Amino acid sequence: MEKHKILAIIEKELVIALGCTEPVAIALAAATAKSNAKGEIKEICVKASGNVIKNAKSVGIPGMTSTGLDFAAAIGAVAGDPSRQLEVLSGLTFDDEQSALKLIEEGKVTSGQADTPKILYIEVTLQTDKQSSKVVISDNHTNISLIEVDGRVVYQGGCENIGFQSDEEELTSLTIDEIYEWVTNVDISSLSLVKKSIELNRVIGIEGLSGDYGLKVGKTLKENVKKGILSNDIATAAMALAAAGSDARMAGSTLPVMANTGSGNQGIAVTLPVVAVAEKLQVSEEKMIRAVALSHLMTIHIKSKFGRLSALCGVTAAGMGASGAIVFLLDGGLHQIKAAIQNTIGNVSGMICDGAKAGCAMKVSTCSNVAVQSALLALNNQEIKSTDGFIHDDVEKSIESFCKLGNEGTRHTDELILRLMMEK
Repeated sequence: MEKHKILAIIEKELVIALGCTEPVAIALAAATAKSNAKGEIKEICVKASGNVIKNAKSVGIPGMTSTGLDFAAAIGAVAGDPSRQLEVLSGLTFDDEQSALKLIEEGKVTSGQADTPKILYIEVTLQTDKQSSKVVISDNHTNISLIEVDGRVVYQGGCENIGFQSDEEELTSLTIDEIYEWVTNVDISSLSLVKKSIELNRVIGIEGLSGDYGLKVGKTLKENVKKGILSNDIATAAMALAAAGSDARMAGSTLPVMANTGSGNQGIAVTLPVVAVAEKLQVSEEKMIRAVALSHLMTIHIKSKFGRLSALCGVTAAGMGASGAIVFLLDGGLHQIKAAIQNTIGNVSGMICDGAKAGCAMKVSTCSNVAVQSALLALNNQEIKSTDGFIHDDVEKSIESFCKLGNEGTRHTDELILRLMMEK
């Protein structure tokens, strides 16, 4: 693969996002619908696929105290700027929240599950006293595939089934071998976006460690290091910083993050365990940037087969990328990087996704710990054998098996999880 193609993948799949991407995507659809319909809002109807509902139901929205599909749509319609894409909810105020809540209290906002086979689907119909509009987002959190105004199609996107910003040829030709070769040889000046991901995500990690967000997973780990209950080692450092970033993000922090393949939480889990280990080891900035680039690209590679949303937790894929990057920081070679990925697949592959929420920080912490553990085993030339489970001799085949599990083996699980969540 030519170098510029891998760089293009980085530039397309690393995107700055504010807030969890599912409620943000609902807000983007609603903001777009309102921008196409003049007048006072009389009714907003949201329909979304089960996976979107699962991740938008409980998670915090930046700077707001309210949550849920109805609120995401209402706040997007009232105050969202659709031109800002995944930063559509930047600069929200208390008055904006009250205006959105008023629409909900007046019964003007409804939501439900869409009848669609698509994993990622959002449909917002908005009625004002003058016009009506309909916006559909499908397959990708920013992929607006349809805009209707007064029943007339004014825009129809040509990106049907686009799971990723990169084209299919770019992604299918990617391999762990090629990623490693490119990352170790590319001019460091080409990795400015990776450096930006470190800077942005580290800020929200530090914010989570210092503030009282969500379950305070990261902060609790850090406090227990100070008490002498936990050791101040690379595993605890990786868990604390990464979990703290997730704590803040899931609780509605107004800080932006660099998302990886459409997920801000995944962007945190890809970068912060690697950053924490790099800082503990006191490696050079260049080595840290290359390691984080490796983590980003390996996760993108895995997620290209895994899909945007699944019944399995996407942070597991981030843990696989992070494990290989930690091997790189500890001067391991390509074979050991592959072994670390194999070990991680064999450990966390069954972790389910039960929606975006404060508890996601615990899963980020778990996968960060596994990333370190898998890396250390690989550096000691210990690797899960191909006789065990669905692990193959070839890491690429193990990745394919893991992704088949996520895509094909958990469809009924996904439906059951959503039903259990909605029955509460």
